[in-house]
Amino acid sequence: MAKEYRTIQEVAGPLMLVKGVENVKYNELGEIELANGEIRRCKVLEIDGSNALVQLFESSTGINLSNSKVRFLGRVMELGVSEDMLGRVFDGLGRTIDGGPEIIPEARMDINGLPMNPAARVYPAEFIQTGVSAIDGLNTLVRGQKLPIFSASGLPHNRLAAQIARQAKVVGTDEPFAVVFAAMGITFEEANFFQESFRETGALDRTVLFINLANDPAVERISTPRMALTAAEYLAFEKGMHVLVILTDITNYADALREISAARKEVPGRRGYPGYMYTDLAQMYERAGRQKGKDGSITMIPILTMPEDDKTHPIPDLTGYITEGQVILSRELYRKGVTPPIDVLPSLSRLKDKGIGEGKTRADHAATMNQLFAAYARGKDAKELMVILGEAALTDIDLIYAKFADEFESRYISQGYNTDRSIQETLDLGWELLRILPRSELKRIPDAMLDQYYDKK
Repeated sequence: MAKEYRTIQEVAGPLMLVKGVENVKYNELGEIELANGEIRRCKVLEIDGSNALVQLFESSTGINLSNSKVRFLGRVMELGVSEDMLGRVFDGLGRTIDGGPEIIPEARMDINGLPMNPAARVYPAEFIQTGVSAIDGLNTLVRGQKLPIFSASGLPHNRLAAQIARQAKVVGTDEPFAVVFAAMGITFEEANFFQESFRETGALDRTVLFINLANDPAVERISTPRMALTAAEYLAFEKGMHVLVILTDITNYADALREISAARKEVPGRRGYPGYMYTDLAQMYERAGRQKGKDGSITMIPILTMPEDDKTHPIPDLTGYITEGQVILSRELYRKGVTPPIDVLPSLSRLKDKGIGEGKTRADHAATMNQLFAAYARGKDAKELMVILGEAALTDIDLIYAKFADEFESRYISQGYNTDRSIQETLDLGWELLRILPRSELKRIPDAMLDQYYDKK
């Protein structure tokens, strides 16, 4: 029988101080029983001698200091996991919210996970097809990689996230593939959009959804990505599946971290965020990867909105340090009607070279990728020059490059949110665009490859 304490000293926002506790540990779960019998949950944040600072999962309204009781459960927060989670929708604390039956767990796992031994990691080297040309062709996603999407307020990152979740697949193999999708601090309309989008296309059958709404408590927002990653670790390392984890929006997560840090009266770091935010984000991101001796893998796409479109803001800045590249959405392309508005030049996938080439995508992938980058960059320069000096100041070859940049944006990058292009279609489209340029300009592609692809009409 758990010991009950009637020694609540203070309640301040989401925090509560309980005195005179014994054998209580950090992160331990607790229950608060109100005078009317209502039960609310909490978690131990800090132990100072016999004093415990706990964090409430629900509202503190109605907690009476003298009549309420607290009992500690002797365990940390866990998620009951099973393969039956596929096709189901959960809230940020792992409770089903789709009206279906409760999950009968095969195991219960600590949501904080276990750190992966660096010596046990396998280097990511296998291609994942997202069906989005700007990612597959130019900033390739590799199995076991962490590739964030840097967006900004008002840009359609949710539509891109849903598209990737629907379309992502491991090509050329029948290995089991699943998507774990965690949404933090989103509106009811956005939650409904994700559920309907997956349901209509049948993608829900291989997806586990965790949804935390904007009006849910901040502490639940901190648990949501950990719930999702725990489900992913079970499917990947216990059931041998290849799992793509999509986390949106990391900015809402970091804001919840700041809110709780402020309630604890901690000394703030940059922009008011806690000094341990780097460690906290790393604990999440580093749960992705591949392990020796395990068939499955976890690939992660965290999505964040950059406050004030600022890449140097602490959230994108720290995320960029920990992850292996970034895909950046552009407000300028969005205004032009490019969908999805991926700005390929500042985007980067540091592991793309390991996941492309013969036997993975196609032998011409690396060469065409480099040539498309170079041609688009020169085309954009020509267009900027045209704005300043006028079209008459450009040479004939500059005009061709300017035309190439327009065609590249309208045909290659802009494909809509319902088009699923195979990697072969993406590479063939790249060659179609390169034929706009004279063969003599394609200096980054070997002659043998030009003979095979450029001259083929």
